[in-house]
Amino acid sequence: MKTIRVSLILALAITFVGFSSCGNSSDPANENSVKDTVATDTSNWGFSPIMQQFVDSISQNLEDIDSARKLELNTLAAYITESLKADSIVKLTYICTHNSRRSHMAQLWSAVAAHYYGIKSVETYSGGTEATAFNPRSVACLKKQGFDITPLNEEKNTQYSVVFSPAVPAVKAFSKIYNDPSNPQNGFIAVMTCSHADEACPVVNGASKRVAIPYIDPKISDDTDLESQTYYQRSAQIATEAFYAFKRVKGGI
Repeated sequence: MKTIRVSLILALAITFVGFSSCGNSSDPANENSVKDTVATDTSNWGFSPIMQQFVDSISQNLEDIDSARKLELNTLAAYITESLKADSIVKLTYICTHNSRRSHMAQLWSAVAAHYYGIKSVETYSGGTEATAFNPRSVACLKKQGFDITPLNEEKNTQYSVVFSPAVPAVKAFSKIYNDPSNPQNGFIAVMTCSHADEACPVVNGASKRVAIPYIDPKISDDTDLESQTYYQRSAQIATEAFYAFKRVKGGI
């Protein structure tokens, strides 16, 4: 028994160190974390080894989220749960000013989290108050974390095919305004991922619910030595919080 326990501790340590070397310094969650309260079906995830390691790592850190932040995420989880209990498809549109960084990360990691917890009636979208481009730094970061991202054209606002599991259809990712025809026009939950968009759009036309969970823009480190680390850490934060929210949804339906 002692040998088994030592082996398990070493295995967990190796997994955590592998994640930390990519720019995350959070400690694993304690034994009372939310991770232990909801069972998941691992048979159909289909994640790449890189994404599987990343997901395994962040799922240990869910209880490390700040308590004030949890209140905002709990509101989002409650909205999603309420809609699922009404037997409707939940449509989440993540909104930021340029739809180039944080909103894309939130859209994609929320889709991964819903798949991870087996919540099938969730669709995720993203948009901005103006259209620019899916920033190539964000694309590079998400590829490092296990997404399969392929450009579909070579335009200024490049469209990408994004895949994280063969069990889930590819996402077409590109910058767009939040009410673009490719996004839901009504009955969606608007999730504001930046403070500027939150202030600029106190009312989001067509949204049934609106919640703000703003993130610091990784753009602050563009063209510096900290660029790659900043993007990685912001994406990791967004992923961790998406998993926290959908863990609560899983436990509430």
